[in-house]
Amino acid sequence: KKEKLIFTSIASIIVFYIFNRIAFLYQSLEGDILTKINFIMDNLSKSILENIFFIDKTPESILIGLVGLIGVFLVVLYNSFTRNNRLEGKEHGSAEWGSATDIKPFIDKNYEKNMLLTESERISIDTRKTLRNNNILVVGGSGSGKTRFFVKPNLMQLHTSYVITDPKGTLLPECGKMLLDADYNLKYFNTIDFSKSMHYNPFEYIRKEKDILKLVNTIILNTSGEGEKCKEDFWIKAERLLYQALVGYIYYELPKEDRNFSTLLYLLNQMEAKEDNEEFKNPIDIIFEDLESKDEGHFAVRQYKKYKQAAGKTAKSILISCGARLSPFDIKELREITEYDELELDTLGDNKQALFIIIDDTDSTFNFLVAILYTQMFNVLCNKADNEYKGRLPVHVRCLLDEFANIGQIPSFEKLIATVRSREISVVPIVQNMAQIKGLYKEQAGTIVGNCDTTLFLGSGEEETQKSISARVGKTTIDHTAINISKGQSGSLSLNNQIIARDLITPAEVGLLKTDECLLFIRGVKPFKSKKFKIEKHKRYKELADYSEDNRYDVLKEKNKDILDEKTEIKEIELTEEINNLV
Repeated sequence: KKEKLIFTSIASIIVFYIFNRIAFLYQSLEGDILTKINFIMDNLSKSILENIFFIDKTPESILIGLVGLIGVFLVVLYNSFTRNNRLEGKEHGSAEWGSATDIKPFIDKNYEKNMLLTESERISIDTRKTLRNNNILVVGGSGSGKTRFFVKPNLMQLHTSYVITDPKGTLLPECGKMLLDADYNLKYFNTIDFSKSMHYNPFEYIRKEKDILKLVNTIILNTSGEGEKCKEDFWIKAERLLYQALVGYIYYELPKEDRNFSTLLYLLNQMEAKEDNEEFKNPIDIIFEDLESKDEGHFAVRQYKKYKQAAGKTAKSILISCGARLSPFDIKELREITEYDELELDTLGDNKQALFIIIDDTDSTFNFLVAILYTQMFNVLCNKADNEYKGRLPVHVRCLLDEFANIGQIPSFEKLIATVRSREISVVPIVQNMAQIKGLYKEQAGTIVGNCDTTLFLGSGEEETQKSISARVGKTTIDHTAINISKGQSGSLSLNNQIIARDLITPAEVGLLKTDECLLFIRGVKPFKSKKFKIEKHKRYKELADYSEDNRYDVLKEKNKDILDEKTEIKEIELTEEINNLV
């Protein structure tokens, strides 16, 4: 404050001095006003240098000096008050591309502890360092390189547990050996070829009554048509009650080996309803009557009694609907792979594991199982983090959801993506365009996108996506020169300079990005226009099947090897027992 006061005082004296000298010269000269002004402009500095300490003490000169001082003071005061309202060069927008300086605070010194985004940008997986969540939205049309330029580079980092949606089943053979060599526990659920799949039993992850409700809700949500999803009618509500009753009975009353979809299907097949006989009782009715006599407050009994309010004809229609909904389980292979569980979803955050979920990107018949798997996985991991690990899993779990729109609808996903962050779980939805998210999650799509602090755009030909990306980059301010030429006898040329707004990148320019270019958005940081990550530059590229077929992981070969090892171990035990008996 003292320095500012000294500066202001000196500046005031100088301003008063200059105006005082101007007044003195003006009064000393003869002639018209223009002559005097021209003389002062040419000789003011000379006059000051010749007599630097002179101050005219006449009332007129003193007054002019003070008026000049007050005038300059008012101009400075006005500028100081209006300065915040004027952004020179940014009047219509200040968007500009980010640089190495902008990304530097987010990079971890340990290369392997970063999430790889582009050739020049990466972000630490430590959210305490970045103050950003690890959720990333990846948008890229078919052929834009979502797998090659994003999924594979991040798998090669080997810094977390991974849950990967693998459309067509190519990622597991190409990356499996690398993960095994790094001591990852490898798991896979294959809905294309059941012979190459581990077993997954959704009943294994039921712990409480609410888990039954979630399981049934996910089944119905992902086996309904578009109209049914919008409005749940009486028939679906009745189906829901029956499923909840049967699943509740299976979970609470049957031994572990019978808790699966095969048993559910068997119970449904034992049910029969007669239109002309309301008093008819099928075997399941008798089972629930017996259960009610033991415990009338039983969860399954309460659900079944509500279902039984339907008349015979109505009940028959409900049973037909149930049979149609669960018709995929008529396939023997599907019943077999859901008989027991090998995936152990609740252990994914205990140590480094990689779970590949292989789906058919051309057929959604079995995607309801994938939706159930993801729903249960998020639930059991969150519960384990809260109850066993004081809120945070010891190993971060990254979910790389390629073909996100094809895995089915995960109930309340917009809430999950916002809450799993604190449990050391991150979600990476990978879509072809923004319309896919809107089509699946409707009005909740904005919430899902908003909970991804990072967005990577790899290119898309979809017009609305191009507009959305352009708008997100923002506008910049440019100088525009308008040239007007008029012809004729008195022709003229005029130049008009204007400051106008322009998209930093227009929707058309978004669509014209080169195949090796991408756009990156990080919350609170300037957008980046960069090159896509070159997979060949990663130090582990030579461990992939992309580099050499010797690195290809053969699922059947590994499964047969495990079976052979198991049989050998059993045989050794039997031989040991025989020898001991002989002795």
